[in-house]
Amino acid sequence: MLTGCRIAFLGGDARQIEVIRHCSELDASITLYGYENLKNEFTGAVKKNITQNAFQDIDAVVLPVTGIQDDGTVDSCFTNKQIVISEEHFTFASKDILVFSGIASIHLKNYCAKTRGKLIELMKLDEVAILNSIPTAEGAILMAIQNTDFTIHSSNCFVLGLGRVGMTLARTLSALGANVYLGARKPEDLARAKEMGMNAFHIAEMPNNIQKADIVFNTIPAPILDASSLVKLPSHALIIDLASKPGGTDFRYAEKRGIKSILAPSLPGIVAPKTAGKIIANSLARLIIEHKSGLGVNSSEIIR
Repeated sequence: MLTGCRIAFLGGDARQIEVIRHCSELDASITLYGYENLKNEFTGAVKKNITQNAFQDIDAVVLPVTGIQDDGTVDSCFTNKQIVISEEHFTFASKDILVFSGIASIHLKNYCAKTRGKLIELMKLDEVAILNSIPTAEGAILMAIQNTDFTIHSSNCFVLGLGRVGMTLARTLSALGANVYLGARKPEDLARAKEMGMNAFHIAEMPNNIQKADIVFNTIPAPILDASSLVKLPSHALIIDLASKPGGTDFRYAEKRGIKSILAPSLPGIVAPKTAGKIIANSLARLIIEHKSGLGVNSSEIIR
């Protein structure tokens, strides 16, 4: 239970609704900043305007999956007002405060470092990222179906990267009857791809393999689909780039070649916000309860 725990939520999207609901059900005292337009009412939750001392007497701060921007702004789809967080807000925070963010910018890391707050980047936790790969894979396949005139079955689908998303996506495509080609760099990833029955190839050899592709799913946050590869890609092919902005595709050159390419980060929050929110909620509540009970937070879960 979160009885007696004071949690501040700042901005966010539909995923945060499930996190707020879960914390409310666990009896937390909740303050909502940037939720003026939210119609849902939660027991133990109050809506307020952000002030400099908003983090005073707060046990945990929950930021959106996108964290804070370089200018300190916090995204929220529940308000028309701009939410801006500065270092001053953190000076009022307890040194024992937990700060949760999906991803953390250098500014947020610096803020927490100066105030000794414990910053947890949720999207880097295996328990979140692995489960989050399910709605990501489903959303990517939905986009592929919507933007092609052929079936996934029997098509040549290239998955670049064998991380959490890449592995789930490759397995799902294979189950749908696709011919899956998996590009990776690490020998162990190439070995795993072969064990999974995929056509494995080293990323350095992509220009020699990609000419067979019908759909390319990129999960690598690096300029991987450059001109040397795109020039070999068939004009009918579709690229769905799942890497964080700006993605790993040369979108200008792809457009010049007439190849449709879509940058699609953060799919869970778009295609399955309820499920994605529950995934975040369960892990966040677990971490707060463990910290509250004196067990602390596993050092591998803290980035500062």
